[in-house]
Amino acid sequence: MVAKGASRGPIEAVGTTVLLLALPALISSRYGAALAAVPLPPAPPVPPSPELAAPAIAVARPTPSAVRYPLTRQRRALLATIRFAEGTWAEGSPDGYRTLYGGALVSSLERHPDIVVVKRYASAAAGAYQMLPATWKAASRRLGLSGFGPANQDQAALYLADQRGALASVDRGQLSDEAMARLAGEWASFPLHHGGSAYGQPVKRAGELRRFFDAQLRGQVQPTAASRLG
Repeated sequence: MVAKGASRGPIEAVGTTVLLLALPALISSRYGAALAAVPLPPAPPVPPSPELAAPAIAVARPTPSAVRYPLTRQRRALLATIRFAEGTWAEGSPDGYRTLYGGALVSSLERHPDIVVVKRYASAAAGAYQMLPATWKAASRRLGLSGFGPANQDQAALYLADQRGALASVDRGQLSDEAMARLAGEWASFPLHHGGSAYGQPVKRAGELRRFFDAQLRGQVQPTAASRLG
């Protein structure tokens, strides 16, 4: 026989065991609810991927500087010689920079005049170096020139001589036959090796041009009576 009250012993033991087993779950549940009520700090921002990030500021690339030709003594002598050959030297007068083909003068050098003159030939050449409008446009664009003023005409003429491959000889103080033949492709008044013009126009003799060039190097000014072309 089981003693009185002994039958509840196992039940109490079982209940106690169940309570002990459930206690951690109850504690965890209550603490979990409490923790859930506490707001969590915001997550740190994730930096964008370098491949996806757009640049903040677009930096423009520098524009290459425009070409500039220093006016050395040799190059000044060449410029004077081109004017002498083209009939615009006028004893070094600045009027040569305003001269149209045929000898008329323009009042403004704001831009190339682009005026066609008919006199033995039809031409829109202008300035000290008698540049055609298309020639001036290409040279001024390459050099970044604005306006048809004397300094800009000088730069354009040196650029054209350089493009023809004649400037290296001139920089050595020589106006060789080869240099003149190269310049003949740009200026009809310069002679080719055989003495004629590349364009069938009136041409200066190589010896005359060389003497003028050498005189300019020595600082002498040549007369212009025979410098005008017909």
